[in-house]
Amino acid sequence: MSVSVRSYLFVPGDRPERFDKAAASGADLVILDLEDGVLPERKDIAREAVREWLSRGGKACVRVNGVGTEWYEEDCRLAETAPVLAAMLPKAEAETELADFVKRVPAGVPVIPVIESALGVWKVLELAQVPGVTRLAFGSVDFQLDTGIEGEGEALLYARSRIVLASAVARLEAPVDGVTLAIDDAERLAGDVSLARELGFGAKLCIHPRQVAAVNEGFCPTDEELVWARSVVEASASSDGLGAIRLNGKLIDRPVVERAKRMLEGAR
Repeated sequence: MSVSVRSYLFVPGDRPERFDKAAASGADLVILDLEDGVLPERKDIAREAVREWLSRGGKACVRVNGVGTEWYEEDCRLAETAPVLAAMLPKAEAETELADFVKRVPAGVPVIPVIESALGVWKVLELAQVPGVTRLAFGSVDFQLDTGIEGEGEALLYARSRIVLASAVARLEAPVDGVTLAIDDAERLAGDVSLARELGFGAKLCIHPRQVAAVNEGFCPTDEELVWARSVVEASASSDGLGAIRLNGKLIDRPVVERAKRMLEGAR
């Protein structure tokens, strides 16, 4: 899966009439949800709806129910046999359980554990280093519930930064930030995306199609940033390897040049 995935759109697995609409929403990846978005009595219905849509050529990630639930085994069998683009494991806390899930998924299918508990955040580096894991996601709402944290900004800074650092240490893609529940508040969404990007996240979970465009735009470099990046790369190329250089009154050294190159590559 490409590092250009910026928006992950959840769709309840028992709402097949929404699957095609989600796929056409502009989201980089649709997540057909078998977990929190589906009532217990509709789990089997959701699984079969997902299986049928994927068998007809639908493209999506699937979020299974958590390890230890009565639905986990059947969900894993779906992930084993259906042509999923990625597999998402909620409430990841134990390396052995996550490693077992990776083995249940066909080789080469990206695995995304959701870090959404105090224990998960505490052990996030070990989880990030499980072979087969490609990216981490932050389940901010469940994390707040588990910890009793009520704030959503600075109150979650430690957890978010810990997930970002673990991803960097494990050489994973920049992680996926949690959802914004205020689906009608465009200003709030833009602020959440901006903060996530500043902290080192590279994508965001969405719960409504109308969030997708803002998320995609928010995780792309602005025109001003691209102009800066090009000027840095051009100045570096013309310096003949002289080391640090000055550009517009600022010192430009190797880390700055690499950041500019990464920005341009991401834009492409």
